[in-house]
Amino acid sequence: IDESPQTNEFKGATEETLTNETPHSSECKGAALLSPISKRVFGVFLVLLDVTLLLADLIFNDSKLYIPLVYHCISLAIALFFLMDILLRVFVEGWIHLVRLLRLIILMRIFHLIHQKRQLEKLMRRLVSENKRRYIRDGFDLDLTYVTERIIAMSFPSSGRQSFYRNPIEEVVRFLDKKHPNHYRVYNLCSERAYDPKYFHNRVSRIMIDDHNVPTLHEMVVFTKEANEWMAQDPENIVAVHCKGGKGRTGTMICAFLIASEIFLTAEESLYYFGERRTDKTNSNKFQGVETPSQNRYVGYFAQVKHLYNWNLPPRRILFIKRFIIYSIRGDVCDLKVQIVMEKKVVFSSTSLGNCSILHDIETDRVLIDVFNGPPLYDDVKVQFFSSNLPKYYDNCPFFFWFNTSFIQSNRLYLPRNELDNPHKQKTWKIYPPQFAAEVLFGEK
Repeated sequence: IDESPQTNEFKGATEETLTNETPHSSECKGAALLSPISKRVFGVFLVLLDVTLLLADLIFNDSKLYIPLVYHCISLAIALFFLMDILLRVFVEGWIHLVRLLRLIILMRIFHLIHQKRQLEKLMRRLVSENKRRYIRDGFDLDLTYVTERIIAMSFPSSGRQSFYRNPIEEVVRFLDKKHPNHYRVYNLCSERAYDPKYFHNRVSRIMIDDHNVPTLHEMVVFTKEANEWMAQDPENIVAVHCKGGKGRTGTMICAFLIASEIFLTAEESLYYFGERRTDKTNSNKFQGVETPSQNRYVGYFAQVKHLYNWNLPPRRILFIKRFIIYSIRGDVCDLKVQIVMEKKVVFSSTSLGNCSILHDIETDRVLIDVFNGPPLYDDVKVQFFSSNLPKYYDNCPFFFWFNTSFIQSNRLYLPRNELDNPHKQKTWKIYPPQFAAEVLFGEK
């Protein structure tokens, strides 16, 4: 009987001891988990590396010495690593341990990083613009290239969240107002986005071109004549042209203007020059010119407009598609469908009953699509192909192309793989072999 209270007392003391020791044990386990020798060594290495990168950034920030983008990425990754490390330690050990000198240094580094919001924005913009040539001087860092002294190519002037990784519209306005006050005109080639023209003192023209697509030949003639007239008004006048990334649609129009102003005579010369000017090869050799085959084709069309038709549209020619032939397409394409777009409207779709027949000729490795009672086609025409068994790429379809009826010769258009939009990209070549091609046969009745 006398031993029972002692046993209970001992048991209570034991429970109290265990209760008191449990948090301490958790802290020890957490500390042991977070601070093995290998992680301490790794942490010291990261601190030294980060300090080195930080000093390099401070020393060479205003110099012309090029610091590769990857170094900025490494510095950011290190800071984020330490931020996560500190948050875990606070969770396990409490705030009191943050007074240690090394952790204070790391915290100061993180606060420094937070105050470097502008640097982070520059980092994101450079990641998005990749190796496009940027304007980095006089307090500006913009995805903007002087193609010539009077022609600027740039990405979309953005506001809100998009300005974090693209050109902030306020900075673009500040640049143009400082460098070319009252002597610039802006061309927005995006159909998908716009801004208030008042930003640029209402000197904005908009041409509605879909992403990865082409302007109409009429729009190319109007743009080049309007830009040429603006340039002729004053030798200081310049044009700033942009789409979303400042490459495909922008390059198409600028290359047309280079031909119109007789800086270059051929499409090949103007396309090569634009690509060279827009690409910063000190960062990467990735080509930043006009890549889409239809866009290249339309620059070629414009060269003929300038030289053969005296900068005027060619005579309209009305054609009817009689047959499509698709060569060497892989996979099951029994559900292959074709759609024809003209003047932004679908004028033909093979999904309609009785308007075509589709035959997959396995022996000749061809798909034959005969069109019955097709619509009359004229000027700029877009052809899209669809299949549930083929992956979709640009324009939400497996492959497509544009042509202008006035330039069709012998009632036949043959386009190999490298002249078809989407199959021209190497990432699609597992589906589209080198022999892949599309042919269109026309009639005039």
